Amino acid sequence: MKTFKINIILALLFSVLGFVSCIQDDNFNTPNLSFQEPEISANQLRTLNSLAGDLAQEQDNGGTLDYTDQSTTVSYTFNENDEYISGYVISSDEAGNYFEELIIQDNYENPTIGIKLLIDINPLFTKYEVGRKVFIKINGLSVGISNGVLAIGALNGTRLDQIPSSAETQIIQRSNEVAVIMPLTLPILEFSSDKTNIMIRLTDVQFNRDEVINNSFTFASEQFDEFNGERILESCTSDVSAILSTSTFSDFKGLNLPTGSGTMDAILTKNFFGEVFNLSINTPEDIVFTNSERCDPTELSCGLAVTIGMTTLFEDDFEGQSTNTLISGNGWTNYIEVGSEGWEAYTQTGTNASQGISARIGSGNSGDASTIAWLITPQIDLEAYNNTTLNFQTSNSFSDSSTLKVLFSNDWDGSENNIVFANWGIVSDAYITQNDDFFGQWFESGNVDLSCESGQVYFAFKYIGNGQDIFNGTYELDAVSINAQ
Repeated sequence: MKTFKINIILALLFSVLGFVSCIQDDNFNTPNLSFQEPEISANQLRTLNSLAGDLAQEQDNGGTLDYTDQSTTVSYTFNENDEYISGYVISSDEAGNYFEELIIQDNYENPTIGIKLLIDINPLFTKYEVGRKVFIKINGLSVGISNGVLAIGALNGTRLDQIPSSAETQIIQRSNEVAVIMPLTLPILEFSSDKTNIMIRLTDVQFNRDEVINNSFTFASEQFDEFNGERILESCTSDVSAILSTSTFSDFKGLNLPTGSGTMDAILTKNFFGEVFNLSINTPEDIVFTNSERCDPTELSCGLAVTIGMTTLFEDDFEGQSTNTLISGNGWTNYIEVGSEGWEAYTQTGTNASQGISARIGSGNSGDASTIAWLITPQIDLEAYNNTTLNFQTSNSFSDSSTLKVLFSNDWDGSENNIVFANWGIVSDAYITQNDDFFGQWFESGNVDLSCESGQVYFAFKYIGNGQDIFNGTYELDAVSINAQ
């Protein structure tokens, strides 16, 4: 019996030695994972841009693709034989942030257009990894606008739906080519619908201080996150922001947002309703915030005061202004930094009524590539008074992704030429109407306490937008007053 056991041990030992000698062999070969390249001729290939052109013609919109025309209303179905599109995969469902869809762009570098392929398969990354070139047979498929972006799938009645999983091998063919995707550098102010479904790179960005400094938010695991976590991504160079959207089903939803600043590679998309630009990442590794320094503005945050003083330091209800002309007089500085639009007086009745005469700013129909407009109060002496407060009211006509901020400066010299060179902080306790507020209502700023600031101070209402639909919203301002005891 002992001899039998010894023989077994010796046999096992020799087996291990033999295995080790095999894996140390320098001639060890990895399996051949290549496959035959699809035989698709140039005559069979369509460009992604041609698909967008077909849809634009179907929309009958003067040859321009309308991204607000959802797939439930207008689509175009391809009935030709053996036609394909090709592109490079830029999305990955490996971390759970994408589900049953492939995002494909036309080139691995300098892309011009992208499309979302709807297909009932999960997971997809095992076959269609980021950078993989694929060919999509479009016969019988339909192209339309889904959630505000160009998409292709199976038409179900009037709805653009997923391609059945059983059709995968007939629809998608993989190329042997796997390219390194080179993100397209794109500032937030240059977001546009025709850049959706493209891998972009944002530089000099950070998450809003309320989400990473004053709080420590996760990507999508807060109690208020339902389907997606939406986090504010700010530009350190242009004073604008965008939304990073993360699925509550993603593997990294519980990770904390990075606190520094740097670059982010993301796919430009839109929210569920197709109204607001969103960013989506494949993995947190797409965020490289290696710079520990942030670009947060100085904050004036004294809270809200209980009472309003009886001494009026400044006030304007704009009733003395001439409608449809730029706001002037009463110490205001109405400065157009970029673009053609400034703050003007207006009056309006109906659902979105003004309060008599109010001040208004918006970049709609301006054609401006960028719109930056300032309305600045006269200098206020905070040293001479106690318990100073600021009050105003705002409304909006669908502000979209344009922004309005209330700023302050104690080093501006009063010259228009030096506005952009002065240090401007943010009055963070003042409420400004939000895009999802009812457009027909006016909202109080709150009785903003200024008592923790001193010196000679200017207050500014700064608007940022541009001529694009998503940024060309309108804000209204009224009942501005600064009081003290």
